[in-house]
Amino acid sequence: MEIAFYAPLKAPDHPVPSGDRRMAGLLMAALRAAGHDVMLASRLRSYEGQGDAVSQAEIRAAGEAEAQTLVERFQETWQRPQAWFTYHLYHKAPDWLGPAVSAALDIPYVVTEASFASKQAQGPWADGHDAVAAALGRAGAVLAVTEDDRTGLRPLVSHGERLIALVPFLDPAPYEAAGDTARQRLASERQLDPAVPWLLTVAMMRPGDKLVSYQRLGAALATLQGRPWQLLVVGDGPARDAVETALSGLGDNRVAYAGEQPEDALPAYYGAADVMVWPAVNEAYGMALLEAQAAGLPVVAGRVRGVGDVVRDGETGLLTNDGDGAGFAEAVRRLLDDSDLRRDLGTAARASVAAHHSLDQAAATLDHALAVAGIAS
Repeated sequence: MEIAFYAPLKAPDHPVPSGDRRMAGLLMAALRAAGHDVMLASRLRSYEGQGDAVSQAEIRAAGEAEAQTLVERFQETWQRPQAWFTYHLYHKAPDWLGPAVSAALDIPYVVTEASFASKQAQGPWADGHDAVAAALGRAGAVLAVTEDDRTGLRPLVSHGERLIALVPFLDPAPYEAAGDTARQRLASERQLDPAVPWLLTVAMMRPGDKLVSYQRLGAALATLQGRPWQLLVVGDGPARDAVETALSGLGDNRVAYAGEQPEDALPAYYGAADVMVWPAVNEAYGMALLEAQAAGLPVVAGRVRGVGDVVRDGETGLLTNDGDGAGFAEAVRRLLDDSDLRRDLGTAARASVAAHHSLDQAAATLDHALAVAGIAS
């Protein structure tokens, strides 16, 4: 069937990489793997992060105009979709397109990774909050990727079968081939010592939660200076200088910066490293944590929001309480000192991704959601 796909926060071909962009692309791939034709209906970005009422009104007007244009095109010239699928809507990035288009065309409306917080009802994003509530009320199926989201959505989904769990997922195949060759190459390129354990961080460098995570990481690792290890950092962004300052206390020979890397280059970095480390401040779940495990890399991360949905504490990695720098450092120390534990967690991590977080499994879940919404495959 023909499915119109839309991501109001960030389109799958947006120029700035992020977990949101990655998941949007994966959702389109999973829908195609389920046998559907998927078209990107719009690149309109509805995100407004400052709580500015004027900007929000302008975005809403643009969305309403875009929705009308899409309806006319679908009715007159474009192939009419059989369903509308929206990924990641919340009060700062509501969906002004999907509900209107699906109503006008009389087609099912499906959403995934919606977040709803009642405390936003009277805040600066009240209109966006109300729009999310209306969208959820119209949706024939609502897919939620973490238990944290499901808890917030249950009061708005009147029929329980419409709320469907979709665990974070990826295609594990690209992460299964990296190994010693990648480690030797990266050791030469990044001036790393292949004889010591490599800690890896893969994250954008931007103000806010990402920068706080880098700062906490630097503070925790500073307490482990007596052990041999090096940190490889993959990522870039407007907070690069602040990140380098946060990690400067670790020493020049401890940290190697690889900058932003294309998606197809990342498996080599994961496969070459020994431990993925990330405090995960306010992470929804962390696609990089899932990617690392697909490559057989054990994870040390903060136990926040949906991180526990992708990292199994004590089985595929070690999770520590949010803000517990000493606990985080101790978890890293355990893995630095115990190569057998690193190996066992890494082996279990790869198996867990294959068993619970694969593209094929996501395709089956999406097909089920479409059926719940009233669409026959």
